[in-house]
Amino acid sequence: MGGADVHGSVSGVAHFVLPNDILCLREVRRLISYLPSNNRQRAPFLDLRDPPWRTDPALDYLVPSNPNQTYDMNVLIYSILDGAEFLEVHANFARNIICGFGRLGGQTIGLVANQPAVLAGVLDNNASVKAARFVRFCDAFNIPLICLVDVPGFMPGPEQEHGGIIRHGAKLLYAFIEATVPRITVIIRKAYGGAYIVMNSKHIHADINYAWPTAEIAVLGPRGAAEVIYRREIQEAADPDAVLSEKMEHYRKTFVNPFLAAKRGYIDDVIFPRDTRHRLIRTLQVLEGKTTKRPDCKHGNIPL
Repeated sequence: MGGADVHGSVSGVAHFVLPNDILCLREVRRLISYLPSNNRQRAPFLDLRDPPWRTDPALDYLVPSNPNQTYDMNVLIYSILDGAEFLEVHANFARNIICGFGRLGGQTIGLVANQPAVLAGVLDNNASVKAARFVRFCDAFNIPLICLVDVPGFMPGPEQEHGGIIRHGAKLLYAFIEATVPRITVIIRKAYGGAYIVMNSKHIHADINYAWPTAEIAVLGPRGAAEVIYRREIQEAADPDAVLSEKMEHYRKTFVNPFLAAKRGYIDDVIFPRDTRHRLIRTLQVLEGKTTKRPDCKHGNIPL
């Protein structure tokens, strides 16, 4: 039961919903332009005359100084892609994660990005399944994957737990691990806990992982960590809120900054936001000949 809107935004059955057949055919042509003829060929190259060395100084100010303030990840996506062209898949379903096709330096790429403007970008059941299917589609057709990360964690609560959040989150983990195409990650801001691991981290063998200076990479966010680590000190303080704020800031500066993660090998480089586009294009060129050997087997056992 349900029409196009239901299946496009609630059930996730429909990948695209268009108002008429003319626009539908136009969207089909647009989709095909990104895809190879079969799984043995490369996706078509299309030069949109967008300089690969182009920078965008506005990106240096995209992430708010307040870590609890949201922003629209689409601003970054349209800034870095060739010609600001992006074909989003499942645009109205599980909107807390963005999946779609674009081009970088003329090369087709599949893009997966958390959306802080919707549910703070958390991973829930629907977002995990949506992204996992998209990652596997890209891998099936030799399309490199770009992952833009700003994820505070998995969605908490009994509804998600009873719905199988561990099982669904494992699908996305499995999809990234099994993918043999080039896999590049840029951590924009939050990268916390298991959700960070799942989002194409170095821990699951992503090829190259970059981070912006605003990246926060940790098991817990500053507030959650401070409340656990300094619980007794906060409870016994004359002004608990002031002590909590002080400990949060100490935790953020000491443990959460991207340079510590880079020192430990979790990040390959900390980059200026304005340089994101040309760094991604250069990295795609380096990874162009990537080959991955898998053990002979019938198929893997994805956690369905």
